[in-house]
Formats: sequence, C-alpha cells, structure tokens
Amino acid sequence: MPRAGLSSAIVVSEAADLADEVGYGRLTLAALAERLGVRQPSLYKHIDSMDDLQRGIAVEAKRELGDVLGRASIGRAGPDAVRAMAQAYRSWVLEHPGRYAATVRAPDDDEDRAASDQVVAVVLAVLAGFGLKGNTAIDAARSLRSALHGFVSLEAGGGFGLPRQATNSFNFLVELLITGLENR
Repeated sequence: MPRAGLSSAIVVSEAADLADEVGYGRLTLAALAERLGVRQPSLYKHIDSMDDLQRGIAVEAKRELGDVLGRASIGRAGPDAVRAMAQAYRSWVLEHPGRYAATVRAPDDDEDRAASDQVVAVVLAVLAGFGLKGNTAIDAARSLRSALHGFVSLEAGGGFGLPRQATNSFNFLVELLITGLENR
C-alpha cells in the first residue's frame, strides 16, 4: 500500500526539488526514495520508471517556466517584453537548474507537448510585438532560446571567469537580440 499522502504529483514535485539540489543528471530513484522516506520499490506505485519520472519533471518544469515567462511579459510589448521575459528566464533557470535541464528535451506526448506549447506561445506573443509571424517568428524564437540558453547554461556552470559582472554581459546580450529583432 502506498505511503499515506504520497501521490504521483508529490513524487514528481519532490524529484524536481531534488534535481535542483543535486543536478538533473545526478537524480536517482534511490536518493528520491530516501528523501521521501520510502523504499525504492514503493516509488513504482506512483511512477512507471526513471524515464516516466523525468518526463513528469519536464512537464511540470515547462508549465512553471511558461507561467513565469507569461507573468513577466504580460502587459509589455516590444523591447520591454523581451527584457522582462529574458530576465525572468535567467532568474528561473539559475534558481531551478535541475528543472531547467528537464525542459530541454523535446516533447514526446500530448501532455508534454501542451506544456511546451505554453512556453512557445509566450515567446511568440512577445515576438509578435516586433511584427514577426510564421516561419520568421519560429526562427526568431529558436534564436532567442538558443542565445538565452547558451548564456544561462554557461553562467550556471561557472563558465564566466572574466572580472565583469555576468548581469552586465547578459543585459548586453539581450540588447543585441532586441536590436536584431527590431532590424529584421
């Protein structure tokens, strides 16, 4: 019988917290079971496999990221929306590195796709403020994601050793992206 109060949602949420603490690649079912105070086989009453757990973390994290980006950009347009969204993205990634690592994988089912689409919808809404649509908006969204992902991944991994605040460089990057979007 499952531990009282334990559910699939709680298992996934605790796994996401653990991934933030130890790193997504270091998340194990044994560590999760210990955290939850159960034996590892008990986890299988709530998840099917490690892959199922990772998928659950990805879906939860994508929903969370979509909410964060949406709240940051709502009521803003153009450069202000990009700045707000980029800052929210960076802050969320640095606060939730394990969850973020789970968001990188492409969706593989309807629920995961819907969570991914939520993030994409926010980004496309922000880009619409620059008059971008269709394939151009997709190209812009991929470029924006790639630039932000690259920066925050390097920052989170300790990849910036020069004696300048990373925030200054991040702001520089965001302004470069805005200039490119405005001149497209």
